[in-house]
Amino acid sequence: MRKPAPARYRTTNWSSYNVSLRKRGALLIWVDTDMTWRAPCGGRSGRPAVFSDAAIQFCLSIKVLFKLPLRQTAGMVASLLKLAGLDWPVPDFSTLCRRQKTLAVQVPYRRTDGPLNLLVDSTGIKFLGDGEWQARKHGVQGRRQWRKVHLAMDPATSDIRAVEFAPSRDGDSPILPDLLGQIPEAEQIGTVTADGAYDTRRCHKATTDRQATPIIPIRKNGRLWKEDCPAARVRNETLRATRHFGRAFWKRWTGYHARSRIEAKMRCLKAFGERIAARDPDRQAAEIHIRIALMNHFSALGTAEIIRVA
Repeated sequence: MRKPAPARYRTTNWSSYNVSLRKRGALLIWVDTDMTWRAPCGGRSGRPAVFSDAAIQFCLSIKVLFKLPLRQTAGMVASLLKLAGLDWPVPDFSTLCRRQKTLAVQVPYRRTDGPLNLLVDSTGIKFLGDGEWQARKHGVQGRRQWRKVHLAMDPATSDIRAVEFAPSRDGDSPILPDLLGQIPEAEQIGTVTADGAYDTRRCHKATTDRQATPIIPIRKNGRLWKEDCPAARVRNETLRATRHFGRAFWKRWTGYHARSRIEAKMRCLKAFGERIAARDPDRQAAEIHIRIALMNHFSALGTAEIIRVA
């Protein structure tokens, strides 16, 4: 039997996409003079905060973007404000470190018309231990620890819509309900595409509860579920289709291979660094959310529009 020819794709907006890639490397930083830099009076007892959450997120975004320590971050922010002609105070390194633990990072995203189709995956990111080269050259000389980042992406805009940060020992399937819970109830979810690790009752129930269609391949040793519920019926239909037509045909028919886009997004996440600088879990979560916010800003500048030609 002759092997079919591989699929061919073509980018239709090379000109605008090339311009957006150049903008991602531009050093021109716009500072909104209407931004609330100082914290409003909270009316609570104790010493009030001096800087707003927007000011702290701006400083930490500069830190993550240019991979700076906290002291150098304060110096660079002071230089940027001076170049912008703004006489604003700059938080010191101890203030940035303290506020990062409780910062509620604002992650921008764009909404599209129609149901939301989510691509879900996870990856590990290191925060403690030797680098790969040192470990290979001299052996592992201490503890090496990772955290797990779970993402849900909208393929229409390439924006990350949901983020969860968990210990590395946690599995993938228990996190999916939390990811779906970050999507507003008023926003309709069309499909949820994930790999075989999410082929569990919890994931299928969380997906069907949001009136969405799960595109999750059945595990190789999967069996029919005996329960008579919407989640079991949808999952059993997937199993029957896989057995009848084959796993490869089912993946092409459902568009499962679009999940490779979320895997590419994981490489973008690690482009800011193979490891995270913070040690405290809350500060680590804030650092990951700031990376996601920067990634969504970059996606808003422009993304490639690719169509299949053969």
